[in-house]
Amino acid sequence: MSLGELLDGDATGIAAAIARRDVTPTEVVAAAIDRIAERNPALNAVIAERAEAAMADAAAVVPGAAPLAGVPFVVKDLGAKVAGSPSTGGSRLFAIDAAPADTELVARYRRAGLVILGMTNTPELGLSASTEPVLHGPTRNPHDRRRSPGGSSGGTAAAVASGMVPVGHASDGGGSIRIPASACGLVGLKPTRGRTPTYPIPGALSAPLSVNHALARSVRDSALLLDVAAGPVPGDPTMAPPPSRPFLDEASAAPGRLRIAVSSARPDGTPVHPDCAAAVRDLADLLASLGHEVSEAAPEIPLDGSMTALAIGMAAPLASKVDARLEELGRGLADDDLEPFTRVMYDVGKGLTGVDVVRALDAVEQVAQAVGPFFARYDLLLTATLAEPAPELGVLDTTKPEVMYARAGDFSAMTSIYNITGQPAISLPTGRDTTGVPIGTQLATAFGGEALLLRIAAQIEQARPWPTRPAWPTTL
Repeated sequence: MSLGELLDGDATGIAAAIARRDVTPTEVVAAAIDRIAERNPALNAVIAERAEAAMADAAAVVPGAAPLAGVPFVVKDLGAKVAGSPSTGGSRLFAIDAAPADTELVARYRRAGLVILGMTNTPELGLSASTEPVLHGPTRNPHDRRRSPGGSSGGTAAAVASGMVPVGHASDGGGSIRIPASACGLVGLKPTRGRTPTYPIPGALSAPLSVNHALARSVRDSALLLDVAAGPVPGDPTMAPPPSRPFLDEASAAPGRLRIAVSSARPDGTPVHPDCAAAVRDLADLLASLGHEVSEAAPEIPLDGSMTALAIGMAAPLASKVDARLEELGRGLADDDLEPFTRVMYDVGKGLTGVDVVRALDAVEQVAQAVGPFFARYDLLLTATLAEPAPELGVLDTTKPEVMYARAGDFSAMTSIYNITGQPAISLPTGRDTTGVPIGTQLATAFGGEALLLRIAAQIEQARPWPTRPAWPTTL
């Protein structure tokens, strides 16, 4: 197998080849660095490279000594920091030359043997479902460069989908793993609230909504990376129920006969785009053919409570974070520090009271209590991941707050509910729109139920494998 063919596979396969000593870690990492040099200029996925440091890290790898020893990896420039690499969050205000230390999640990735090649693009502070920050410029979807790769983990999605790396770090506060997974044809699992650490980045209010994990091409890679990343740090504000066995074992276990609810509507009852609805129907038919009990149903979601939880849950931490940064810099807020939409959200956050914040936390609990009983009657809910196919770049323009207010909700309508409830949900690349760009379908389950999601996802992957070849002509 050539290096190019190896990089076109998944991380588990690359690690196995390195462990067998079919190829060295330095050869694999050098080939991935070459791919970034070749493909990134057209996509703008990786915004800070660490090629020299990565080669040094690769030279120190002992093949087979860790589960992912020698596998190339990228880290999203938000929610995690890599010692010695720039950290910006996609924002001019937060840009620093180099992070002083790894966050806990990155330290766990390193202990698993992953070799970090660089940081990936993100919209400013993760506030958009499209990756088009003013600071770094837009990231392009490798399946159609006129279109968005989604957000906020769009840089990682484009890097993985184009074959620069087989897997990469991502985070999800309203759909930011699942949205780019849908747009770029990847596996995107949002874990249960509290499953993975944010330490030392504080998350007392944002943690109820946001969680870290990864974007991958295969279910087994997503499962293995969750094994690597999962587990609390003392002092974490939330903790997920511990798994009964490794998540990777779940990806090879039979799911049993499941009760699966299916809905082609948004939470407000309006239909999703016909291409997205067709992807849902197609997967529902497949699941029925696999012996599952499939029926039309959807939970009643308290929309007012959901909007309260999301709006305040985003604005209040943002205002606190900006004020802390300004205090660190010893100055006030300048006109060009924040993009216009971020500035509007900051102003909203500054106007909130303590009572408003308690209201938002109450809403998080109330929405979860309303939705939770549905998952006692059904094991899974199948929906579209996105209510519409991946948009063209510019549709979600953060320099125009009125555009964001009018359109942003359309691109997180199907995903954000599980950030509020804390439940796990996974986007699988089972569909295509009429132009051939990927469309994801989403499966959600009860709190703590990643094991079930991985079992059913692996069954779907085996029954109808999706394209895993990178969306790029292979030249290596």
